[in-house]
Order: sequence, then structure tokens, then C-alpha cells
Amino acid sequence: MHLSNGLIARLSAGLLAAALAAPALAQSYPAKPVRIVVPYPPGGPNDIVARTVGQKLSEQLGQPVIVDNKPGASGNIGAESVAKSPADGYTLLLLTTGHTINPSLYPKLGYDLAKDLAPVTQLTAGPMVVIVNPSLPAKNIKELISLAKAKPGALNFGSAGNGSSTHLAPELFSSMAGIKMNHIPYKGSAPALTDLMAGQIQVAFDFMISAMPHVKSGKIKALAVTSTTRSPAAPDLPTVAESGVPGFEVIGWNGLVVPARTPKEIVAKLNAELKKALDQPDTKERFAAQGFSATWTTPEKFGAYIESEHAKWAKVVKDSGAKID
Repeated sequence: MHLSNGLIARLSAGLLAAALAAPALAQSYPAKPVRIVVPYPPGGPNDIVARTVGQKLSEQLGQPVIVDNKPGASGNIGAESVAKSPADGYTLLLLTTGHTINPSLYPKLGYDLAKDLAPVTQLTAGPMVVIVNPSLPAKNIKELISLAKAKPGALNFGSAGNGSSTHLAPELFSSMAGIKMNHIPYKGSAPALTDLMAGQIQVAFDFMISAMPHVKSGKIKALAVTSTTRSPAAPDLPTVAESGVPGFEVIGWNGLVVPARTPKEIVAKLNAELKKALDQPDTKERFAAQGFSATWTTPEKFGAYIESEHAKWAKVVKDSGAKID
């Protein structure tokens, strides 16, 4: 095929314009307010994380960063809204552990986690804590396992609902420890903790921000944390892995993603700005107060982590037979 000199010139000019446009796009971004969609109600740990990094981003970028709470359907309503938003860097989603569980629980979602959303960075990571009613004659994980084995099915554990991480973490623990406990689902962590304190259930796995105030008051007893290393927020608590269940690990986390096909230059700029935000001492202190650590990663590493979490929880869902109400 023969190309005229005029066509070649126009093509070359187009390629040059595209090459110059990418850096210019990143330099001019953002030119208007940025929105972070939090697919959970206001006031919870995920909302606090979003507002903390949102404030830092606003200061750094010179544009308002608005937190938009869109709760419902285990985080799927907010996730779908972001997946269908323009891929221009002005709408971000606070992604959580639950979003890697949902594809295995819901037969039909309005978005594809792998195809419709692109990773920016992880923001936080933190363990759960294994908690029991103080009257339960188990002072550590080994004694809890022995008790469960002596009376199969006699222990009840509560969760924030079917398919939640507070449901599937104990299921994974039971599978790895070779025990059987009965699952009692609640509509949120608060009622589950209330019944744990009252002795209606005996065991729960919950996040530190929810559990530790009740542990410190003596209303519930903590046995271990679910990370592979001890938590700075509770250094005296051993890990489940060191207490008789080698290899056990459950980490709660969140991070930011954008609609797929968002320009890579914008993703890179957001990633760099978020690194600055997460490196600030007051950010780290605020997250530590919730039992989380600030956890910056590259988009590629965060994407790989999301994939690994999806595979991990898919197996737990299948093995446990977990179903949505």
C-alpha cells in the first residue's frame, strides 16, 4: 500500500500529538473535584480511611476530594456505580476484602471486578482478633480447638452476616484446625458482639476497632490475632499461626481502584500522591488507632494481590458452602 506524503505527515502529527497529550493530561489533572465512592455507611473504618486520604489528596492536588457513601448489597452497589463511571480519574472506589469475596457469593453482579476496575494502590491492612465470651474455658487458641474437638458443633460463632469476612475467617480457621462450629449470622458486627458479651454465642472473629474496646473493658476475651506477625496495636496477643494453626492468615484491607481504561498517566499520578499521603505520620497514627497499618503498593502489586485474595476466598466459600441470605 502506498501512502501519500500528506497522509504520512498527518499520521505523524497525530502520533506526536498523542505522545504529547499523555504528559499534559497528567499535568492538568485534576481540573475539578475528585470523588471517592465508599460503598458502606458513614462512620465505619472504611469511611474513616477514605476521609483521611481524601483530605490529604485535596491538600496535595489543590482540588476538593468528596467522599460519597453508597452502601448496599455488601458493597456491590457502590462498586457497580464506579465501574460504570467515566474513566477519567474523577471517580474512585474504596475497594475492600469483601469485594474479592462477592464474585463467589453472588451468581450475577452488575460489574466484573477484574475487567471493569483498575487498581491504584492498597491503603491499609490489619488483622482480625479472635474473641470469646469470658466464661468460655479457653485461654488460648489451642484450648479453643481442644474444646471444639471435645464437643463437636457445641460452639456457636457469630458474624456480621453470611459471606462476610467475619463469617469466612472462622470457616477457614475451622477447616484448618479440623473442628466444627455453628455459624450464627447477624446484621452487622454490633449485634454479634452484643450477643457474644451476653453469652448467646461463644466465639467471633472481628476487627480490632470493633473488638478491642470490649476486650479492654473485660466484657470479652481476646485469644489471638489473625495476621502472621503480632499486631503493634496488641503486641501481647499471639497470632493464630503461632498458637496451633500454622499458615493461618486473614488480613482485612482496603485500597483505591478506578474505572478500567483510566489513562495510565492519571493512575500513576494518583498512586504517587497517595504514597505521599500514606507516608505522613498523622495518617499512620490515625490508621494505627484502628488496628491498621498504612500500606502503599504499586498498581501492579495491588492488582496481583486482589487476584490472590479472590482465589483464596473463592475456595473458602466453596468449602464452607456459604450462601447469601
